[in-house]
Amino acid sequence: MNLNIRLKAALLGLSAGLLLGAPAQAQTVQINGAGATFPFPIYSKWFDEYHKQHPNIEINYASIGSGGGIRQLTNETVFFGASDGPMTNEQLASAPGAVLHFPTVLGGVVPSYNIPGVTANLKFTGAVLAEIYLGKITKWNDPGIAKLNPGVKLPATDIAVVHRSDGSGTTYIWVDYLSKIYPEFKQKVGVATSVNWPAGVGGKGNEGVAGLVKQTPGAIGYVELIYAIQNDISFGDVQNHDGKFVRASLESVTEAAAGATTAMPPDFRVSITNAPGANAYPISSFTWMLFFQNPQDKARAKIMADFFKWALRDGQKYCSELGYAPLPKEVVALELKALEKIKL
Repeated sequence: MNLNIRLKAALLGLSAGLLLGAPAQAQTVQINGAGATFPFPIYSKWFDEYHKQHPNIEINYASIGSGGGIRQLTNETVFFGASDGPMTNEQLASAPGAVLHFPTVLGGVVPSYNIPGVTANLKFTGAVLAEIYLGKITKWNDPGIAKLNPGVKLPATDIAVVHRSDGSGTTYIWVDYLSKIYPEFKQKVGVATSVNWPAGVGGKGNEGVAGLVKQTPGAIGYVELIYAIQNDISFGDVQNHDGKFVRASLESVTEAAAGATTAMPPDFRVSITNAPGANAYPISSFTWMLFFQNPQDKARAKIMADFFKWALRDGQKYCSELGYAPLPKEVVALELKALEKIKL
């Protein structure tokens, strides 16, 4: 076939397609979400990989903190929210419609620190961490810290306490744990995504806290494990429910979720801080995506439901490389069933 014939055939094919109403290239659909900084690295990876498989779908995510994600979902300025702390009954009641919680991955919150001259992995109990954040322990060589770390030469420098300045699910996980260990902490600070801190300075997002800790000699802060790893910040081992000092890792975070697989509530709002288990890391948590059960935009709801099935089945394989623990298969099975509650 010569060039002219091939060109004529191509033009005839194009004309036939136009006459038959052949579909044009699919229009790009944008879906916006916002919330927790804790899962931002894994969500970014998921949305990028899903876009490669579905080029006409762009899922955008603003890492603004769990409090902001809940607020924007409630105000219906985003299609989905994300939080490391489940919505309270009051927050659910104030939303314009029923909100569903879907766990996405597991992560650990670690006490990160910057002590010049100290390279050892420090050990902390929940009580010592609570007293640091209550402003009771103010020096790195305090007897309470020194007793847990024999042989480590701790300086007599001030502890610079760093906490979150924004509404944060990472804060929720941190204070949920400390409140279980130290009753005075629960009484004075409480459990919420945003609390009144008795001491310290605030940083916005996990990124902000990690940055302040890295820049401030003598600092301590709480960040999601991946942020400590990415920023090359030292972090400590924490005494767990069984009395063992455990380092945050994929395995120890997974161990913390073991009990939740048999006692998962139907709405998935569960706390796994201070979970039993010899190797369970005590400051572990699920993180959740939040969807309206009866969304107005059914087309986008269908896309997000399909995306979430992909995230539960295929997306979990990306967890380990980014410092997250994948969901237990029992939880995945429950969630796939619960997705049927979304009215599409």
